[in-house]
Amino acid sequence: MTAPMPPDIAIRAAQIHEAEALTALCRRSKRHWGYDDTFMACSALSLAVSVDAIAEARVLVAHGADPAAIVGMAELSPIADGLIELEKLFVDPPAIGCGAGAVLFKRAAAVARERGARTMVILADPNAAAFYEKIGARFLEMAPSDAIPGRQLPLYAFDVTAPATPSAAPHTPPRS
Repeated sequence: MTAPMPPDIAIRAAQIHEAEALTALCRRSKRHWGYDDTFMACSALSLAVSVDAIAEARVLVAHGADPAAIVGMAELSPIADGLIELEKLFVDPPAIGCGAGAVLFKRAAAVARERGARTMVILADPNAAAFYEKIGARFLEMAPSDAIPGRQLPLYAFDVTAPATPSAAPHTPPRS
């Protein structure tokens, strides 16, 4: 696993009034990887954090000593047949590399387990593939993007019932 979080970072449930700010964080984080305006426009709906998801307690945030200083977010889908999807996991660009993503992932997996899931699936951005493999997710296959027609993305599975261990043999999916 990655280095421990600094002691001034914590995870909490998102609050409804934060939906717009969390959507903006998702957009900043996605843009960080060099995507152009056309791509960002096509991705807008998939990057939006809904008030409903927050009200259903499916959105987590990572924050600093000030709970309003959000540095990352994660969103889970509703559970179905023992599966839950990590719909979003984004870290604000200035905080990338500080460990917030790893702690958000770990907490999302714990929430998934508490809700009865056995497996968490992740349709990942290619730029995040190494992160998910390092944290112990298993590459399954390339799968269609939920935002960009014709784009293929790496699909991962994570066993939320097992302790997190780093992946022994990373797979490097093609970038698209």
